This record gives sequence, structure tokens and C-alpha cells, in this order.
Amino acid sequence: MTRDNRSAGAAGAGIDELLGDGRARRWWQRSATWLALALVVLVAAGAWLWLAQKKSDGAPRYVTEEARRGSLTLTVAADGKLQPTRSVNIGSELSGTVRRVLVDVNDRVTRGQVLVELDTAKLGAQVQRSRAALAAASARLAQSATTVREAQANLARLQEVARLSGGKVPSAAELDGGAAALARAQADEKSARASVDDAKAALSNDETNLSKASIRSPIDGVVLSRSVEPGNAVAATLQAVTLLTLAEDLAKLELEVNVDEADIGVLRAGQKASFTVSAWPARRYPAKITRTAYGSTITDNVVTYATRMQVDNADLSLRPGMTASATIVAVELSDALLVPNTALRFDPAQAAAAAKAGSSGGIVSSLMPRPPATTQRSARPAASASKSRRVFVLESGAPKAVAVTVGITDGRVTEITGGDLQPGMAVIVDQLSAGAAR
Repeated sequence: MTRDNRSAGAAGAGIDELLGDGRARRWWQRSATWLALALVVLVAAGAWLWLAQKKSDGAPRYVTEEARRGSLTLTVAADGKLQPTRSVNIGSELSGTVRRVLVDVNDRVTRGQVLVELDTAKLGAQVQRSRAALAAASARLAQSATTVREAQANLARLQEVARLSGGKVPSAAELDGGAAALARAQADEKSARASVDDAKAALSNDETNLSKASIRSPIDGVVLSRSVEPGNAVAATLQAVTLLTLAEDLAKLELEVNVDEADIGVLRAGQKASFTVSAWPARRYPAKITRTAYGSTITDNVVTYATRMQVDNADLSLRPGMTASATIVAVELSDALLVPNTALRFDPAQAAAAAKAGSSGGIVSSLMPRPPATTQRSARPAASASKSRRVFVLESGAPKAVAVTVGITDGRVTEITGGDLQPGMAVIVDQLSAGAAR
């Protein structure tokens, strides 16, 4: 065959190959086979991914927080009122008419200063009458003394005559009469002396009443209130009428608050506190506990204990009677190991049961909000029958129990005083239900 014939045959073969020669192809040469195989592989991969995702969604997932060291302050909240360290209600022991009032509200007074004067016309007359009665009693005493001396002299003469006469004269009856006259005179003298003492006492009482007509201040202080005007009638009964109220020193006040019985156990004298008043809501005033009462007060079946705090009021911005909201610092810790209170309440079994119940409830139950976790109204030692508790840490994706000893709590975090928990460990605080968002 010549070269030209071979070339023509090769060209024809190429054309036949492109156009197909009508012969059957092998299976690996078919494109449909490869497309079907690729589809099977894709479906298998999708099924594997779906199963893996379903398994992952079905596994429990946990919310964790890190155990850390930090500060913890245990505080107690209470309300009360400000009052002076010492206040005195000024009244009158006497009945009468007010003649003058020499002070007014906010005036500063000194000890012994005259505050109110009563009309002294009747009191002065009583003093004069008592002086006259004393003078009359003194005159009767002098007369009785003279009678005693006369009776003594008469008896002495009778006795001398009897001695000189050898007992013949005077008669025994005359001697007895002289002795009786002397005894009567001496008794009259004692009675007159007692009358003098009585008159002196009456005069002293009337003079004291006259002096009490000028009502004086018993302390150095400030007039807080005044409820009397000149011309008012004062009727002194079993209880003295309050005319004025004095405060000893407004630069130092007392805050008395009522502390709940659940909090009183952590309070001690000397603990620091702070409070606010409505007049200055942005300012916190410092205070210090001076006394906690042992006696209780019951109001609407609520037991409280009065606690007093010392307050510095050098700028006189506070006034007696103001209502205050106090916060007492019972315990301060600066480097304590702390965990959230939710970690102490977490239990895997209960969480799993709750998650299962939530998942079986369907869409409605998953949309229902969870009730908020309850916290204590104020801080106090961790309420528990035993201080030995446990928390759960996440280890290899599973919860592991760790024994701990708890201390105090502020209602949000709790102090860990012992156990195997170390700072930095992730403690479990909650469990998410299957399929929940990450």
C-alpha cells in the first residue's frame, strides 16, 4: 500500500471514531455509569453528615463559668430614722399661765438658760403666806420656851422649900402639880418647834415652786420644737406637758434601724455601714454600729431587732426624723474562691430530666420562659444543713462531681472555703436541651 493510501485510511478511521462506528462501548466507557456512582457517593456523604449532626444535637450541652478568686462583701439592708444622740422634752411641773417664751425653734441654748417663764403672782403670794406662817410658828416656839423656863423655875422653888422644911411643906400635891406643869410646857415647846419645821418646809416648797416658774434648759443644745406661746394655760397633771424639745448635739446623730431576725446574727458593734436619705439621694453617709438590741419588736408577725448606728453630721445636712435606707457591711473578703450559686444548685440527673421533659413538650414548651432563679433578699451565711456540698466540672465533655465546703454568700456567688475545686476550673451552671442554640 502506498503512503497516500495509508494516509487516507487513517483519516477515515479518525472520522469513524468521531462519528461512531456503531459498535457497543464497555461499562467504564459510559458517562451514565460515572454519574450514577457520583450520585450514590453524594447521598451516602449527606446521610453520614445528617446522622453525625443528629447525634451531636442529641448530646447534652452545658453552660459553664470559671471558678475565680475575687472579693465578696456580705451586706444587710435595713430602714430606719435619724434621731439625736440625746433629746430632752421640756415640760412644766406647775400649773399656770405662760408669761414669756424666750427661745424659738433652731435657737442654741446653754445649760441653766431660762426658756419659759410662768406668771408668778400666785406663787409669790404663797411664798409670802408661808413666810408669815413661819414667823407665827417661831413666835409660838419662843413663847413655849418661856413657859418651859417658868415651869422649871417654879418646880425648883417648890423643891427647895421642901428640902429646907424637911419635907413638911409644900405638899406632895403641889410638887406633882409643878412637875406636871413643866412637862406640859416642854411638850408645847416640842409642838411649837415641829410647827416651825413644818412652816420652814412649806416656805421652802413654795420658794422652789417660784423658782420653777422659770423653766431652764438642763443641757447645752438646740431647740427642735416649740409648742407653747405666751398666754397659754399650762395644766400640770400626772404627766408633764411638753413645751419644748431640745437636742443635745446635732453634729452627732444616731440612726436606729430595724434588722430582720435572719440577718441579726451577722451584725456586731463596730461594723461599718452607709445610708442614704431622700433629701440627698446621690450622697451616701458613713455610719458605724454602736449597739444591737437583744429585745425584739414584732410588727405584722415580722420579728425585727433595733440596731443603732453613730452618724457624723458635722455639716448639719442631716436632720432628726429623716428616713434612711442603710446598708451594713457585715463581712468583707478580698481574696476568696467564688462560684456562682447556680453551680451549687446544678445536678446532672435533674437537668437531664428537665431537658427530656422540655424536649417532649414540643415547640410550645420550648418557647415557654424558664422561671428566674431565686436569690436571697440579703447576704448571709450559705443556707444549708451542711456546709459540705458539691459542684460539677466539665471533664472530657462529661460532668464530674467535685466536693467543696461553702462559706458565705451574697445571693449571687458563694465563697468556697475547702475541697478539691481550684481556681480556673469550669463549673457547670446549666444544661441546654438537645437542639438548643449554642
